[in-house]
Amino acid sequence: MTDIRANTSNADARLYRMEMPEHHCPFGLKSKALLRWSGYKVEDHPLTTREETDRFMNEVGVDTTPQTYVGGERIGGYEELRAYLGMPLRGEGETTYTPVIALFAMALGLAVSAGSVAFGTLADPRVFQWFIAISMCLLALQKLRDVESFSTMFLNYDLLARRFVPYGYFYPFAEGLAGLLMLAGVLTWIAAPLALLVGTVGAVSVFKAVYIDKRELKCACMGGSSDVPLGFVSLTENLMMAGMGIWMLAG
Repeated sequence: MTDIRANTSNADARLYRMEMPEHHCPFGLKSKALLRWSGYKVEDHPLTTREETDRFMNEVGVDTTPQTYVGGERIGGYEELRAYLGMPLRGEGETTYTPVIALFAMALGLAVSAGSVAFGTLADPRVFQWFIAISMCLLALQKLRDVESFSTMFLNYDLLARRFVPYGYFYPFAEGLAGLLMLAGVLTWIAAPLALLVGTVGAVSVFKAVYIDKRELKCACMGGSSDVPLGFVSLTENLMMAGMGIWMLAG
């Protein structure tokens, strides 16, 4: 069979998607854009009523729209189209570092931007301090979105939370408060011990679970629905907090 994907410049694709006054199917719009970005000339067939949509699905024998055809072959919906074009979606529960990379990148950007305005240079050590503090605030925010789910995941590995369950609820508030105080440069006598406590206990807990017990767990660092694997990221988060606590106490 001829590989249709080998030459997309002259290829034609037919797309059937819902486009009703009260509902513009987002996956249909994404399928249309994806086909065009991939070089296909799209023959678009909007399904403008519920009756028209149901009739199409019955005739084709499918349960959903959109449906894409390339060279007369039915590819399927949006996810099937991505797979056909070599761009599959991440599977449910599949591990990923993308959220935490985005978070640290944003924290770094904020620290650099603020430092540039405040100090006129990026060489000031407070830029790095702000990066740590902003990272802590953003990480705490992820946990505070659903403290209950976070505390449940946290109990899988944190040594202190296992002995004292309320600590799992306390942790994100402590992390966020320490980050805010560090950012403001006030109440060091509260911020530094908090950061040192949660960071040290967290680092020991992660190290034991991952590198001694060899357990494969999801990290609670991005909240209770995180697909980030427990390991280097969470260990780094906690070491950063502990290190910042020591730095502030020493200063």
